[in-house]
Amino acid sequence: MTFVDAIKVCFSKYADFSGRAGRSEFWWWVLFNFLAYIALAVVSDKLALVFMVATLVPYFAVTARRLHDTDRSGWLQLVGLIPLVGWVFVIVWCAQDSKSPNKYA
Repeated sequence: MTFVDAIKVCFSKYADFSGRAGRSEFWWWVLFNFLAYIALAVVSDKLALVFMVATLVPYFAVTARRLHDTDRSGWLQLVGLIPLVGWVFVIVWCAQDSKSPNKYA
């Protein structure tokens, strides 16, 4: 999946927490959010905050779909609320290979 395709898919599945998302879709979305936030923060902090809030739901949705692709529940992204250690677990889970036959197919 290309950078532009991943952004289109994530915005078209704005609040779709079901299904699966491949690694490329997830990581392109993360890169897009990071770059857009930095660019907007240079222009205006308030604009960057609005962008962050507007992309929060699709960020959670694509993360849930990515965890589904690794045969995990999307609710496991709540582990990221644990300071420091939680983020590491979520990043490792999202970086893992897809598991082909899984219950979220």
